[in-house]
Amino acid sequence: MNSLNGVMVIGLTGQTGAGKSTVSKIFAANGFCIIDADQIARSVVHKGSRCLTELTECFHNILLPNGELNRAELAQQAFCNEKSLELMNSIMYPYIMGEILRQIHYNARMGYKLILLDAPTLFESRADDFCELIISVMAKEEIRKKRIMQRDHMTESAALARMHVQMPDHFFLEHSDFIIKNNKDLINLETVSKEVVEKVKKYYADQYEIELV
Repeated sequence: MNSLNGVMVIGLTGQTGAGKSTVSKIFAANGFCIIDADQIARSVVHKGSRCLTELTECFHNILLPNGELNRAELAQQAFCNEKSLELMNSIMYPYIMGEILRQIHYNARMGYKLILLDAPTLFESRADDFCELIISVMAKEEIRKKRIMQRDHMTESAALARMHVQMPDHFFLEHSDFIIKNNKDLINLETVSKEVVEKVKKYYADQYEIELV
């Protein structure tokens, strides 16, 4: 990322239900430009897209009557086992990665120096290759399960299935520069996140010899 005129891309990832979206908002409030990989993933499967066409060739009955993607049906089929999930990802990732790169370059041209790539599958998609630093948000399994069930209106078994196809705890611990643990309340999460914000900004200033304003 040194070729982008002093722009640094930071990857934000973590376990489902850990609170990554909240952390992303805290970084946004502290001056980071956010690229939301989830939003990109939704945009690349719009009605009539090449990506959606490829998905319909591999997964059955995933279109709504109006031709748009039935996201719940795709998720049910894709998350039933690792092979199906890998198939879905192999189709979607090239489209997602292309759009991520486009947005990185666009925001660099707009003058942003700190770009946070908010991506739940940062490692699986190899998007970590774009990032100079990696931040992972983690939480205890029972806490995450309850959050997922409440957030996505899932059964316990569906929530556990979603959790268990992700990377294990030790992977995030070994492959991240910063870990934000979200096992307490929002005040604690904000405090810890802001500490990491300041550490990232200091790293940027030291590496690029550019003072942020």
